[in-house]
Amino acid sequence: MIEQLREELEADEGCMRKTYLDHLGLKTVGIGHLCKKGDPEFDMEIGTPVSEERVAELFAKDIGWTISDCQKLVPDFDMLPEEVQLILANMMFNMGINRMSKFQRLLAAIEERVWGKAADEMLDSKWATQVPARSGRLVARMRALA
Repeated sequence: MIEQLREELEADEGCMRKTYLDHLGLKTVGIGHLCKKGDPEFDMEIGTPVSEERVAELFAKDIGWTISDCQKLVPDFDMLPEEVQLILANMMFNMGINRMSKFQRLLAAIEERVWGKAADEMLDSKWATQVPARSGRLVARMRALA
């Protein structure tokens, strides 16, 4: 699952082997890794190259947090169909737990295993309008499970 998730996130986030500013003007590197104090990249100039090994290391950490956060929000996350796990992990990676936790109706639909309703709740969000291509793909995948 992790390799497939990496492929999907690379398609959605991109994979830059240098420091860059994201659409919000925040320093980022690799596969959507927001540079934080303590990261060596935090103090690097924009455009500084990073190794593939470092990109892989950051992704491994980020995806570990992502899966852990999914398990916090959805206690039986590991029992969900893999497709649902991939969709939720993609959303979590994109938004983080604070924003994702506000999707209470989506989380309820997931708990009830009502995939069509889950897709509707994904669409009924600011997130869906902020990342229309990404959300459209994820909603279609969720709806296909119904």
